[in-house]
Amino acid sequence: MHVDRYFADPTLAYASRREFLTRSGCGFGSLALGSLLAQSGLANPASLSQTNPLSPRPSHFEGKAKSVIWLFKNGGPSQVDTWDYKPDLARRDGKELEGFDNNTGFFTGAVGPLMKSPFQFTQRGESGKWVSEIFPKLGGLVDRMTFIHSCWTDSNNHSPALFRINTGMSRMGFPCVGSWVTYGLGTESQSLPAFVVMYDTLGRGLPKGNASNWGAGFLPSIYQGTALKPQGQPIDNLQRLSDVGAPQQRAQLDLLRSLNERHFERNPSESDLAARIESFELAYRMQMAAPEALDLEKESKATQELYGLDNPKCSHFAKQCLIARRMVERGVRFVQIYSGSMENERSWDGHQDIVKNHAGFGQETDTPIAGLILDLASRGLLESTLIVCCGEFGRLPIVQKGGTGRDHNPHAFTTWMCGGGTKPGISYGSTDEIGFKAVENRVSIHDLHATILHLLGMDHERLTYRFQGRDFRLTDVEGNVVRDVLA
Repeated sequence: MHVDRYFADPTLAYASRREFLTRSGCGFGSLALGSLLAQSGLANPASLSQTNPLSPRPSHFEGKAKSVIWLFKNGGPSQVDTWDYKPDLARRDGKELEGFDNNTGFFTGAVGPLMKSPFQFTQRGESGKWVSEIFPKLGGLVDRMTFIHSCWTDSNNHSPALFRINTGMSRMGFPCVGSWVTYGLGTESQSLPAFVVMYDTLGRGLPKGNASNWGAGFLPSIYQGTALKPQGQPIDNLQRLSDVGAPQQRAQLDLLRSLNERHFERNPSESDLAARIESFELAYRMQMAAPEALDLEKESKATQELYGLDNPKCSHFAKQCLIARRMVERGVRFVQIYSGSMENERSWDGHQDIVKNHAGFGQETDTPIAGLILDLASRGLLESTLIVCCGEFGRLPIVQKGGTGRDHNPHAFTTWMCGGGTKPGISYGSTDEIGFKAVENRVSIHDLHATILHLLGMDHERLTYRFQGRDFRLTDVEGNVVRDVLA
Protein backbone atom coordinates (compact mmCIF):
# COMPACT_ATOMS: atom_id res chain seq x y z
CA MET A 1 0.00 0.00 0.00
CA HIS A 2 2.83 2.35 0.91
CA VAL A 3 4.72 1.56 -2.33
CA ASP A 4 1.58 1.87 -4.45
CA ARG A 5 0.97 5.33 -3.05
CA TYR A 6 4.42 6.51 -4.17
CA PHE A 7 3.92 5.06 -7.67
CA ALA A 8 0.56 6.79 -7.90
CA ASP A 9 2.05 10.14 -6.88
CA PRO A 10 5.82 10.43 -7.60
CA THR A 11 6.01 13.83 -5.90
CA LEU A 12 5.67 12.02 -2.58
CA ALA A 13 8.86 10.06 -3.24
CA TYR A 14 11.01 12.96 -4.45
CA ALA A 15 11.17 16.32 -2.73
CA SER A 16 12.63 18.01 -5.80
CA ARG A 17 13.71 17.41 -9.39
CA ARG A 18 17.31 17.35 -8.17
CA GLU A 19 16.49 14.50 -5.79
CA PHE A 20 14.70 12.65 -8.61
CA LEU A 21 17.79 12.95 -10.84
CA THR A 22 20.09 11.94 -8.01
CA ARG A 23 18.14 8.81 -7.11
CA SER A 24 16.96 7.64 -10.52
CA GLY A 25 19.24 5.59 -12.76
CA CYS A 26 21.77 5.20 -9.92
CA GLY A 27 22.36 8.95 -10.04
CA PHE A 28 23.55 9.06 -13.67
CA GLY A 29 20.96 11.73 -14.45
CA SER A 30 22.41 14.14 -11.90
CA LEU A 31 25.95 13.47 -13.11
CA ALA A 32 24.94 14.32 -16.66
CA LEU A 33 23.09 17.42 -15.52
CA GLY A 34 26.06 18.55 -13.43
CA SER A 35 28.41 18.14 -16.38
CA LEU A 36 26.13 20.14 -18.69
CA LEU A 37 25.72 22.92 -16.14
CA ALA A 38 29.47 23.09 -15.56
CA GLN A 39 30.17 23.33 -19.29
CA SER A 40 27.66 26.14 -19.66
CA GLY A 41 29.00 28.02 -16.64
CA LEU A 42 25.60 27.85 -14.94
CA ALA A 43 26.50 25.38 -12.22
CA ASN A 44 26.47 26.43 -8.61
CA PRO A 45 29.94 25.40 -7.35
CA ALA A 46 28.53 24.69 -3.91
CA SER A 47 26.07 22.15 -5.33
CA LEU A 48 28.74 20.43 -7.44
CA SER A 49 30.98 20.01 -4.41
CA GLN A 50 28.44 19.05 -1.77
CA THR A 51 30.74 17.02 0.43
CA ASN A 52 33.30 19.83 0.63
CA PRO A 53 32.31 23.33 -0.54
CA LEU A 54 35.97 24.41 -0.34
CA SER A 55 37.43 21.71 -2.58
CA PRO A 56 39.49 23.14 -5.50
CA ARG A 57 37.46 23.90 -8.60
CA PRO A 58 38.57 24.71 -12.14
CA SER A 59 38.60 28.33 -13.23
CA HIS A 60 36.74 29.56 -16.31
CA PHE A 61 40.04 29.87 -18.16
CA GLU A 62 43.72 29.67 -17.28
CA GLY A 63 44.58 32.47 -14.89
CA LYS A 64 48.02 33.74 -13.96
CA ALA A 65 47.27 34.11 -10.24
CA LYS A 66 46.37 31.31 -7.85
CA SER A 67 46.06 33.40 -4.69
CA VAL A 68 45.58 37.01 -3.59
CA ILE A 69 47.13 39.10 -0.82
CA TRP A 70 45.15 42.32 -0.41
CA LEU A 71 46.99 44.98 1.62
CA PHE A 72 44.24 47.35 2.71
CA LYS A 73 45.34 50.80 3.86
CA ASN A 74 42.30 51.56 5.94
CA GLY A 75 41.21 55.19 6.22
CA GLY A 76 42.08 56.41 2.73
CA PRO A 77 45.73 57.23 1.96
CA SER A 78 46.43 60.42 0.05
CA GLN A 79 47.33 59.75 -3.56
CA VAL A 80 49.12 63.10 -3.93
CA ASP A 81 51.34 62.34 -0.92
CA THR A 82 52.26 58.77 -1.87
CA TRP A 83 52.36 57.69 -5.54
CA ASP A 84 50.62 60.38 -7.63
CA TYR A 85 53.20 63.15 -7.99
CA LYS A 86 51.70 66.55 -8.86
CA PRO A 87 54.19 69.42 -9.36
CA ASP A 88 51.32 71.74 -10.38
CA LEU A 89 49.88 71.31 -6.91
CA ALA A 90 53.06 72.78 -5.46
CA ARG A 91 52.91 75.74 -7.87
CA ARG A 92 49.31 76.45 -6.84
CA ASP A 93 49.90 75.99 -3.11
CA GLY A 94 47.70 78.29 -1.01
CA LYS A 95 45.31 79.21 -3.84
CA GLU A 96 41.58 78.54 -3.75
CA LEU A 97 40.20 75.74 -5.90
CA GLU A 98 37.61 77.53 -7.99
CA GLY A 99 34.22 75.86 -8.33
CA PHE A 100 34.95 73.33 -5.59
CA ASP A 101 31.85 71.65 -4.14
CA ASN A 102 32.15 71.76 -0.35
CA ASN A 103 30.10 68.54 -0.13
CA THR A 104 32.88 66.55 -1.82
CA GLY A 105 34.66 65.78 1.43
CA PHE A 106 33.18 64.73 4.72
CA PHE A 107 33.74 67.95 6.70
CA THR A 108 31.87 70.47 4.57
CA GLY A 109 32.65 73.43 6.82
CA ALA A 110 36.40 72.89 6.95
CA VAL A 111 37.42 73.56 3.34
CA GLY A 112 40.73 75.33 2.89
CA PRO A 113 42.92 76.23 -0.10
CA LEU A 114 45.12 73.93 -2.16
CA MET A 115 48.04 72.44 -0.24
CA LYS A 116 51.20 71.04 -1.78
CA SER A 117 52.54 67.73 -0.58
CA PRO A 118 54.82 68.20 2.43
CA PHE A 119 56.80 65.14 1.33
CA GLN A 120 59.73 65.04 -1.07
CA PHE A 121 59.31 62.99 -4.27
CA THR A 122 62.17 61.39 -6.18
CA GLN A 123 62.30 59.29 -9.32
CA ARG A 124 62.99 55.62 -8.70
CA GLY A 125 63.79 52.56 -10.79
CA GLU A 126 64.33 52.26 -14.54
CA SER A 127 60.75 53.40 -15.06
CA GLY A 128 61.55 56.72 -13.34
CA LYS A 129 58.46 56.51 -11.17
CA TRP A 130 58.03 59.47 -8.83
CA VAL A 131 57.78 58.17 -5.26
CA SER A 132 57.15 59.85 -1.92
CA GLU A 133 59.89 59.75 0.69
CA ILE A 134 57.60 57.77 3.03
CA PHE A 135 58.26 54.64 0.93
CA PRO A 136 62.07 54.35 0.73
CA LYS A 137 62.12 50.56 0.31
CA LEU A 138 58.99 50.13 -1.80
CA GLY A 139 60.35 52.90 -4.02
CA GLY A 140 63.16 50.57 -4.98
CA LEU A 141 60.63 48.01 -6.26
CA VAL A 142 58.52 50.21 -8.54
CA ASP A 143 59.72 48.33 -11.63
CA ARG A 144 57.93 45.26 -10.24
CA MET A 145 54.71 47.15 -9.48
CA THR A 146 51.67 48.17 -11.55
CA PHE A 147 50.05 51.50 -10.67
CA ILE A 148 46.45 52.49 -11.44
CA HIS A 149 46.11 56.22 -10.73
CA SER A 150 42.56 56.68 -12.02
CA CYS A 151 40.49 54.74 -9.48
CA TRP A 152 37.33 56.39 -8.14
CA THR A 153 34.39 55.51 -5.92
CA ASP A 154 30.98 56.98 -5.08
CA SER A 155 31.05 57.57 -1.32
CA ASN A 156 32.93 60.05 0.88
CA ASN A 157 32.09 58.18 4.10
CA HIS A 158 34.24 55.36 5.46
CA SER A 159 31.72 52.58 6.09
CA PRO A 160 29.87 52.77 2.75
CA ALA A 161 33.19 53.21 0.92
CA LEU A 162 34.67 50.20 2.71
CA PHE A 163 31.65 48.09 1.80
CA ARG A 164 31.87 49.35 -1.77
CA ILE A 165 35.48 48.36 -2.34
CA ASN A 166 35.17 45.09 -0.43
CA THR A 167 31.82 43.90 -1.77
CA GLY A 168 31.02 46.06 -4.80
CA MET A 169 28.03 47.56 -2.97
CA SER A 170 27.97 50.54 -0.61
CA ARG A 171 25.68 48.83 1.91
CA MET A 172 26.20 45.79 4.09
CA GLY A 173 24.84 42.31 3.41
CA PHE A 174 26.78 41.41 0.27
CA PRO A 175 29.66 38.96 -0.16
CA CYS A 176 33.16 40.42 -0.22
CA VAL A 177 35.80 39.77 -2.87
CA GLY A 178 37.51 37.05 -0.84
CA SER A 179 34.22 35.22 -0.40
CA TRP A 180 33.45 35.37 -4.13
CA VAL A 181 36.93 34.10 -4.97
CA THR A 182 36.75 31.13 -2.60
CA TYR A 183 33.19 30.39 -3.74
CA GLY A 184 34.37 30.29 -7.32
CA LEU A 185 37.69 28.49 -6.93
CA GLY A 186 37.67 26.73 -3.57
CA THR A 187 41.11 26.38 -2.02
CA GLU A 188 44.22 24.26 -2.46
CA SER A 189 44.63 23.97 1.31
CA GLN A 190 42.21 21.62 3.06
CA SER A 191 43.75 22.18 6.50
CA LEU A 192 43.68 25.98 6.69
CA PRO A 193 40.94 28.56 6.09
CA ALA A 194 40.44 29.42 2.43
CA PHE A 195 40.15 33.13 3.27
CA VAL A 196 42.19 34.69 6.08
CA VAL A 197 41.89 38.25 7.45
CA MET A 198 44.28 40.12 9.74
CA TYR A 199 43.50 43.48 11.29
CA ASP A 200 45.32 45.93 13.55
CA THR A 201 47.43 44.27 16.24
CA LEU A 202 48.23 47.38 18.30
CA GLY A 203 44.87 47.50 20.07
CA ARG A 204 43.51 50.10 17.67
CA GLY A 205 40.55 47.89 16.73
CA LEU A 206 38.66 46.81 13.64
CA PRO A 207 38.03 48.95 10.56
CA LYS A 208 34.70 50.74 10.31
CA GLY A 209 32.00 48.30 9.30
CA ASN A 210 33.78 45.64 11.36
CA ALA A 211 33.54 42.02 10.20
CA SER A 212 30.99 42.85 7.50
CA ASN A 213 34.00 43.85 5.40
CA TRP A 214 34.99 40.19 5.11
CA GLY A 215 31.55 38.63 5.40
CA ALA A 216 30.02 36.13 2.98
CA GLY A 217 26.68 37.97 2.75
CA PHE A 218 24.13 35.67 1.12
CA LEU A 219 26.77 33.11 0.12
CA PRO A 220 27.11 30.05 2.39
CA SER A 221 28.94 31.04 5.57
CA ILE A 222 31.87 28.71 4.82
CA TYR A 223 33.12 31.38 2.38
CA GLN A 224 33.43 34.20 4.92
CA GLY A 225 36.86 35.37 6.05
CA THR A 226 38.51 33.84 9.12
CA ALA A 227 39.89 36.74 11.16
CA LEU A 228 43.03 36.07 13.18
CA LYS A 229 42.80 37.68 16.60
CA PRO A 230 45.56 40.25 17.25
CA GLN A 231 46.15 39.15 20.85
CA GLY A 232 46.22 35.73 22.48
CA GLN A 233 45.34 32.66 20.46
CA PRO A 234 44.86 33.84 16.84
CA ILE A 235 42.00 31.37 16.32
CA ASP A 236 39.48 30.48 19.03
CA ASN A 237 39.11 26.88 20.22
CA LEU A 238 42.16 25.73 18.29
CA GLN A 239 43.24 23.47 21.13
CA ARG A 240 41.33 20.29 21.91
CA LEU A 241 39.67 20.17 25.35
CA SER A 242 41.95 18.53 27.89
CA ASP A 243 39.45 15.80 28.78
CA VAL A 244 38.78 14.84 25.13
CA GLY A 245 41.24 12.57 23.38
CA ALA A 246 41.86 12.37 19.64
CA PRO A 247 39.83 9.13 19.18
CA GLN A 248 36.87 10.63 21.08
CA GLN A 249 36.93 13.82 19.05
CA ARG A 250 37.14 11.87 15.79
CA ALA A 251 34.19 9.70 16.85
CA GLN A 252 32.14 12.80 17.69
CA LEU A 253 32.87 14.36 14.30
CA ASP A 254 32.06 11.11 12.49
CA LEU A 255 28.69 10.93 14.22
CA LEU A 256 27.91 14.58 13.42
CA ARG A 257 28.92 14.10 9.82
CA SER A 258 26.77 10.98 9.48
CA LEU A 259 23.70 12.74 10.88
CA ASN A 260 24.25 15.87 8.80
CA GLU A 261 24.87 13.96 5.59
CA ARG A 262 21.73 11.89 6.14
CA HIS A 263 19.74 15.10 6.46
CA PHE A 264 21.58 16.61 3.49
CA GLU A 265 20.52 13.70 1.27
CA ARG A 266 16.91 14.61 1.95
CA ASN A 267 17.56 18.35 1.54
CA PRO A 268 20.29 18.74 -1.12
CA SER A 269 19.50 22.39 -1.77
CA GLU A 270 20.58 23.43 1.74
CA SER A 271 24.08 24.66 0.90
CA ASP A 272 24.58 25.98 4.44
CA LEU A 273 24.33 22.43 5.71
CA ALA A 274 27.22 21.35 3.47
CA ALA A 275 29.15 24.34 4.78
CA ARG A 276 28.43 23.31 8.36
CA ILE A 277 29.66 19.78 7.73
CA GLU A 278 32.90 21.07 6.24
CA SER A 279 33.41 23.67 9.01
CA PHE A 280 33.58 20.90 11.64
CA GLU A 281 36.08 18.94 9.57
CA LEU A 282 38.17 22.03 8.78
CA ALA A 283 38.35 22.95 12.47
CA TYR A 284 39.60 19.46 13.24
CA ARG A 285 42.32 19.61 10.58
CA MET A 286 43.35 23.12 11.62
CA GLN A 287 44.33 21.91 15.09
CA MET A 288 47.48 20.52 13.54
CA ALA A 289 48.03 22.79 10.52
CA ALA A 290 47.31 26.27 11.91
CA PRO A 291 49.89 26.32 14.75
CA GLU A 292 52.59 25.27 12.30
CA ALA A 293 51.57 27.88 9.71
CA LEU A 294 51.56 30.64 12.33
CA ASP A 295 54.92 29.69 13.87
CA LEU A 296 57.25 32.44 12.63
CA GLU A 297 60.15 31.07 14.66
CA LYS A 298 60.61 28.53 11.88
CA GLU A 299 61.73 31.35 9.58
CA SER A 300 65.41 32.23 9.30
CA LYS A 301 66.78 35.34 10.97
CA ALA A 302 67.49 36.82 7.54
CA THR A 303 63.86 36.38 6.49
CA GLN A 304 62.56 37.89 9.71
CA GLU A 305 64.83 40.91 9.25
CA LEU A 306 63.77 41.24 5.61
CA TYR A 307 60.19 41.82 6.78
CA GLY A 308 61.24 44.05 9.67
CA LEU A 309 60.38 41.81 12.60
CA ASP A 310 63.42 43.27 14.39
CA ASN A 311 62.10 46.84 14.02
CA PRO A 312 59.63 47.91 16.77
CA LYS A 313 58.07 50.49 14.43
CA CYS A 314 56.85 47.89 11.99
CA SER A 315 57.18 44.47 13.65
CA HIS A 316 53.41 44.09 14.13
CA PHE A 317 52.64 44.56 10.43
CA ALA A 318 55.75 42.60 9.49
CA LYS A 319 54.40 39.54 11.32
CA GLN A 320 51.15 39.78 9.38
CA CYS A 321 52.91 40.06 6.02
CA LEU A 322 55.09 37.06 6.85
CA ILE A 323 52.02 35.07 7.94
CA ALA A 324 50.40 36.02 4.62
CA ARG A 325 53.34 34.53 2.71
CA ARG A 326 53.22 31.37 4.82
CA MET A 327 49.49 31.10 4.16
CA VAL A 328 49.62 31.37 0.37
CA GLU A 329 52.64 29.07 0.39
CA ARG A 330 50.39 26.46 2.00
CA GLY A 331 47.56 26.89 -0.48
CA VAL A 332 45.35 29.54 1.17
CA ARG A 333 43.40 31.29 -1.59
CA PHE A 334 42.84 34.82 -0.25
CA VAL A 335 44.51 36.88 2.48
CA GLN A 336 43.54 40.41 3.46
CA ILE A 337 45.57 42.58 5.86
CA TYR A 338 44.27 45.87 7.27
CA SER A 339 46.70 48.66 8.13
CA GLY A 340 45.02 51.05 10.56
CA SER A 341 41.82 50.81 12.55
CA MET A 342 38.49 52.54 13.15
CA GLU A 343 39.57 55.84 14.71
CA ASN A 344 40.50 58.58 12.25
CA GLU A 345 44.05 59.38 13.29
CA ARG A 346 44.77 55.73 14.09
CA SER A 347 44.43 54.82 10.44
CA TRP A 348 45.45 56.39 7.12
CA ASP A 349 42.74 59.00 7.75
CA GLY A 350 44.97 62.07 8.04
CA HIS A 351 42.50 64.87 8.71
CA GLN A 352 44.62 66.90 11.12
CA ASP A 353 48.29 66.32 10.28
CA ILE A 354 49.13 64.51 7.06
CA VAL A 355 52.86 64.47 7.83
CA LYS A 356 52.54 62.78 11.20
CA ASN A 357 49.81 60.43 10.01
CA HIS A 358 51.24 59.25 6.70
CA ALA A 359 54.88 59.24 7.79
CA GLY A 360 53.92 57.08 10.78
CA PHE A 361 51.95 54.56 8.76
CA GLY A 362 54.63 54.62 6.09
CA GLN A 363 57.13 53.46 8.71
CA GLU A 364 54.74 50.71 9.78
CA THR A 365 54.19 49.30 6.28
CA ASP A 366 57.08 50.15 3.94
CA THR A 367 59.62 47.54 5.06
CA PRO A 368 57.11 44.69 5.60
CA ILE A 369 55.45 45.11 2.20
CA ALA A 370 58.80 45.40 0.42
CA GLY A 371 59.94 42.30 2.26
CA LEU A 372 56.79 40.46 1.20
CA ILE A 373 57.38 41.24 -2.49
CA LEU A 374 61.05 40.22 -2.36
CA ASP A 375 60.34 37.06 -0.37
CA LEU A 376 57.57 35.91 -2.71
CA ALA A 377 59.81 36.59 -5.70
CA SER A 378 62.75 34.66 -4.23
CA ARG A 379 60.52 31.63 -3.62
CA GLY A 380 58.96 31.67 -7.08
CA LEU A 381 55.56 32.62 -5.65
CA LEU A 382 55.17 36.15 -6.99
CA GLU A 383 54.06 34.98 -10.44
CA SER A 384 51.17 33.05 -8.91
CA THR A 385 50.34 35.51 -6.11
CA LEU A 386 48.51 38.75 -6.87
CA ILE A 387 49.26 41.57 -4.41
CA VAL A 388 46.70 44.40 -4.32
CA CYS A 389 47.22 47.57 -2.27
CA CYS A 390 44.82 50.50 -1.81
CA GLY A 391 42.41 52.20 0.57
CA GLU A 392 38.68 52.87 0.33
CA PHE A 393 39.15 56.31 -1.30
CA GLY A 394 41.74 59.05 -1.71
CA ARG A 395 42.20 62.48 -0.18
CA LEU A 396 41.58 66.01 -1.38
CA PRO A 397 44.42 68.20 -2.68
CA ILE A 398 43.18 71.00 -0.40
CA VAL A 399 43.96 71.47 3.26
CA GLN A 400 41.33 70.81 5.89
CA LYS A 401 40.86 73.94 8.00
CA GLY A 402 41.96 73.61 11.60
CA GLY A 403 44.99 71.49 10.80
CA THR A 404 47.46 70.45 8.16
CA GLY A 405 45.64 67.37 6.93
CA ARG A 406 43.31 66.43 4.09
CA ASP A 407 39.65 65.39 3.91
CA HIS A 408 38.20 62.40 2.02
CA ASN A 409 38.14 62.36 -1.79
CA PRO A 410 35.97 59.80 -3.64
CA HIS A 411 36.96 61.19 -7.05
CA ALA A 412 40.49 59.78 -7.16
CA PHE A 413 42.76 57.25 -5.49
CA THR A 414 45.68 55.05 -6.46
CA THR A 415 45.73 51.26 -6.43
CA TRP A 416 48.91 49.35 -7.09
CA MET A 417 49.30 45.67 -7.87
CA CYS A 418 52.25 43.35 -8.09
CA GLY A 419 52.76 39.82 -9.43
CA GLY A 420 49.94 37.49 -10.40
CA GLY A 421 49.99 38.29 -14.10
CA THR A 422 50.12 42.11 -13.89
CA LYS A 423 52.38 44.17 -16.16
CA PRO A 424 55.30 45.45 -14.06
CA GLY A 425 56.77 48.94 -14.13
CA ILE A 426 53.81 50.80 -15.64
CA SER A 427 51.40 53.53 -14.56
CA TYR A 428 47.87 53.36 -15.95
CA GLY A 429 45.34 56.19 -15.98
CA SER A 430 45.79 59.63 -14.51
CA THR A 431 44.21 62.33 -12.41
CA ASP A 432 44.00 66.03 -13.29
CA GLU A 433 46.96 68.37 -12.76
CA ILE A 434 46.35 68.67 -9.01
CA GLY A 435 45.26 65.07 -8.27
CA PHE A 436 41.65 65.97 -7.56
CA LYS A 437 39.74 63.83 -10.07
CA ALA A 438 40.46 60.76 -12.16
CA VAL A 439 40.30 61.95 -15.77
CA GLU A 440 42.11 59.50 -18.06
CA ASN A 441 41.16 55.80 -18.30
CA ARG A 442 38.98 55.99 -15.21
CA VAL A 443 38.73 52.73 -13.25
CA SER A 444 35.64 52.02 -11.13
CA ILE A 445 35.44 49.58 -8.23
CA HIS A 446 33.63 47.11 -10.52
CA ASP A 447 36.45 47.43 -13.08
CA LEU A 448 38.99 46.73 -10.34
CA HIS A 449 37.08 43.65 -9.17
CA ALA A 450 36.61 42.37 -12.74
CA THR A 451 40.38 42.66 -13.26
CA ILE A 452 41.22 40.78 -10.06
CA LEU A 453 38.84 37.96 -11.00
CA HIS A 454 40.26 37.84 -14.52
CA LEU A 455 43.81 37.43 -13.20
CA LEU A 456 42.52 34.44 -11.21
CA GLY A 457 40.99 32.93 -14.34
CA MET A 458 37.38 33.90 -13.67
CA ASP A 459 34.94 35.73 -15.90
CA HIS A 460 33.18 38.24 -13.63
CA GLU A 461 29.98 37.93 -15.69
CA ARG A 462 29.85 34.14 -15.23
CA LEU A 463 30.65 34.02 -11.51
CA THR A 464 27.09 34.27 -10.16
CA TYR A 465 24.97 33.10 -7.24
CA ARG A 466 21.19 32.89 -7.26
CA PHE A 467 19.61 34.64 -4.30
CA GLN A 468 15.97 35.67 -3.89
CA GLY A 469 15.23 34.86 -7.52
CA ARG A 470 18.11 36.83 -9.01
CA ASP A 471 21.60 35.90 -10.19
CA PHE A 472 23.98 38.14 -8.26
CA ARG A 473 27.62 38.76 -9.06
CA LEU A 474 30.48 40.72 -7.50
CA THR A 475 30.39 43.34 -10.25
CA ASP A 476 26.58 43.67 -10.27
CA VAL A 477 25.70 44.70 -13.87
CA GLU A 478 28.89 46.66 -14.63
CA GLY A 479 32.64 46.25 -14.76
CA ASN A 480 35.30 45.87 -17.44
CA VAL A 481 38.66 44.16 -17.18
CA VAL A 482 41.52 46.68 -17.31
CA ARG A 483 43.46 44.77 -19.93
CA ASP A 484 46.28 47.30 -20.23
CA VAL A 485 47.59 46.27 -16.81
CA LEU A 486 47.76 42.58 -17.73
CA ALA A 487 51.12 41.07 -18.61
